[in-house]
Amino acid sequence: MTQVAYSPNTFEASVPSNEEQLSYLIKELTTQYLEQYHQHQTPDNIHRRIIDEIESSLFASTMKFTFGNQSKAAQYLGINRATLRTKLKRHQLM
Repeated sequence: MTQVAYSPNTFEASVPSNEEQLSYLIKELTTQYLEQYHQHQTPDNIHRRIIDEIESSLFASTMKFTFGNQSKAAQYLGINRATLRTKLKRHQLM
């Protein structure tokens, strides 16, 4: 997995709401990721790689938030518990 360094200013953006801030942050980080990624590797399966990184972080955070309760995590994410288990295994989170 490629390690990407982000500009400190990325996390200091001032926007009105949490949803807008999250949207802005995702756009900024994705842009920075693509710029740095392009310098080091060819863009094979870049969509899958980005989704995998986002999912891994999302599922790890959600499991921590729900204290490891898969049923609550699945409900919180709006997905089936079996789907959650599949994703947790895929990302080596269980």
